[in-house]
Amino acid sequence: MTVEVAPGAGFCFGVKRALRLAFEAARESDGPVVTLGPIIHNPQVVERLESEGLRVVQTLDEIDSGTLVVRSHGLPGPILDEAERRGLRIVDATCPFVKQVQDRAKELEREGYSVVVVGEEDHPEVLSITGSLERPALVVNGPKGLDSIGEHDRVGVVCQTTQPPERLRSVIVGLLSKAPELKVFNTICEATFERQAHALELAKRAEVMLVVGGRNSANTRRLWELCREATCDAYHIETADEFDPGWIQGADLVGITGGASTPQWIIDDLVAVVESAMASGRTGGGTPPSVGSS
Repeated sequence: MTVEVAPGAGFCFGVKRALRLAFEAARESDGPVVTLGPIIHNPQVVERLESEGLRVVQTLDEIDSGTLVVRSHGLPGPILDEAERRGLRIVDATCPFVKQVQDRAKELEREGYSVVVVGEEDHPEVLSITGSLERPALVVNGPKGLDSIGEHDRVGVVCQTTQPPERLRSVIVGLLSKAPELKVFNTICEATFERQAHALELAKRAEVMLVVGGRNSANTRRLWELCREATCDAYHIETADEFDPGWIQGADLVGITGGASTPQWIIDDLVAVVESAMASGRTGGGTPPSVGSS
């Protein structure tokens, strides 16, 4: 019985950059330091930042002065404008790839295209994209979402950075009959695509896959969904404390992967716990978690 961690598991470039900027701001700023919503979707990391003095707020009304660290998912332009008007110091930790999606969407709007965003309507990254446009955009999470769109002369498409490529392709195919002119920017993050590919390759070889990361992390959930399609036993857990040795009973290969917001220490903790269970023979029958398991 062996354990294998998928290549690329854990923090991506954008998350590493955001956390570096956030920790620097928390340690070096004189006044209050806040983010509008969690800087990344990992509660353990957010707790560590809070211990350094960075506070999570929900509205700008909760801060009179100090520093606003823009979360990795970005913020709508009007909110940033309001923060500047209030005299807040802004540390922009928006992932550069998310910033590129925002810019592409605004470019399409300036050129007269009706903008379609492939992604999750309530996800903060998507809200930062649509909130930076002057006109409403259509957000779809697949071709079924196109039922509400009529025929348009010109349609432009961007994509939430963590969406699977097949979802973007299905939306493009669905739009071909609705728009004589279609302009598409493939804004899926390459690191996300590679992480999903590595996780899927490992899941096809392993009897059990453990996907570790925040339950509110969209890209971690997608990793679990991909692994679940490839193997009959795939579990989404947030930390090693949730691991049940019974899940790996009889498995020759246990695969592990983590989302873009999962720190290396959480992955390392899980590897150590799984290896300890293997060594001690504690792999009796167990019960899957209530959320994110197959």
